[in-house]
Amino acid sequence: MSDFEPIILKNIPDLHNIEVYVKNGGYSTFKKTLNMTPEAIIEEVKKSGLRGRGGACFPTGMKWSFMPQKSDKPKYLCCNGDESEPASFKDREIFEKNPHQFIEGTLIACKAMGIKTAYVYIRGEYYPWIVMLQKAIDDAYGKGFIGKNIMGSDFSTDIFIHRGAGAYICGEETALLNSIEGKRGMPRFKPPFPANFGLWGCPTTINNIETLANIPPIIEKGGEWFSKIGEPKHAGSLLYGLSGHINKPGIYELPSGTLLTDLIYKYGGGVKDNKKIKMIIPGGSSMPPLTADEIEGLRMDNEHLKTVNSYIGTGGIVVMNEDTDIVKVIKRITKFYYHESCGQCTPCREGCGWMLKILDRIDKGMGRNEDIELLRDVANNIEGNTICAFGDAAAWPVKWAIKKFMPDFEKKVKESVELPIANKVHSLRLTVQE
Repeated sequence: MSDFEPIILKNIPDLHNIEVYVKNGGYSTFKKTLNMTPEAIIEEVKKSGLRGRGGACFPTGMKWSFMPQKSDKPKYLCCNGDESEPASFKDREIFEKNPHQFIEGTLIACKAMGIKTAYVYIRGEYYPWIVMLQKAIDDAYGKGFIGKNIMGSDFSTDIFIHRGAGAYICGEETALLNSIEGKRGMPRFKPPFPANFGLWGCPTTINNIETLANIPPIIEKGGEWFSKIGEPKHAGSLLYGLSGHINKPGIYELPSGTLLTDLIYKYGGGVKDNKKIKMIIPGGSSMPPLTADEIEGLRMDNEHLKTVNSYIGTGGIVVMNEDTDIVKVIKRITKFYYHESCGQCTPCREGCGWMLKILDRIDKGMGRNEDIELLRDVANNIEGNTICAFGDAAAWPVKWAIKKFMPDFEKKVKESVELPIANKVHSLRLTVQE
């Protein structure tokens, strides 16, 4: 689709500058929504087919409709920019290149749901991008686009940045709420859902940064226009992140459903040193990996990825070549999830550590024949048995890597060294005593 024009990462120099953004029609769509009813705005978003870009792919318009229009309590919008997952780095591209479109989308969302306070949650390590976004927010305040009686209307909204302390789990929506409240970032039981009981017990909607950045063009050009871009069940463009053994890593905005092979070879410049592909992670480190045989003809959207037992996640694609040590990669990923588990649920808290120990044993050549089955068993006991999806995120890479790359695990176990003689003697002594 060579004639595709990016919706978010537009090819306009200095678009991060508010003067440039306004000169190119910026904030005019928000001004238009000041004369629209909340129902009309939400209906347009529903019509667009926009789905959340944070990984869950929940329909955005439907999520907005859950927010009660009338409430005795304050209502909040939380903008999730806590992208901490390895291979995910798209939100910072928006903060850097087009922050005002995200801010305008946030304002439209607030208008649609009758919200007067929005928080932008960003991981603290994103300091340069926090500075950039704060400047953009300050500039928007200066122009009267944020604050009290915006553009002379009776609508008022404030936007604040909340810096996270760098915990991956705070990207989970209810852990994010706890973090803003000053509590430990642990997920909450659901129900109640945030739309009814969110921040400080008040109605709250949580949207991803990329999701909100799509809103101004949807209202400007109409939901139907957006729904015709990309795949019908996952409409619009996606910010695909390419990393790993790729010649041209980076963020590429393309229609949903773009061929994975096009992303790798046409846009990403192919695999380094022209090597063959061994494994691909399609949507951030938590997604089930793919083999080289599975990528031919595979389109990058959630519906097509389901056919190969994976998901689009955050769109962060990691390409690994034929020389990749799969056990080492999975061990590294598991170490991340072991470190980042909040510890609330036993299967996740204990299981991630067990998986790491077993993987470490296999990787160091001390693996036992039964270790592979034990590893799979631990992963199966984590999956689906935790409060939030973190457990699944930790279990999927292990479970599916074993299923799809079993020879790599078996090879390492077969190459395992014999037990040291001292251990054998000790073992025999124990046997005799028994």
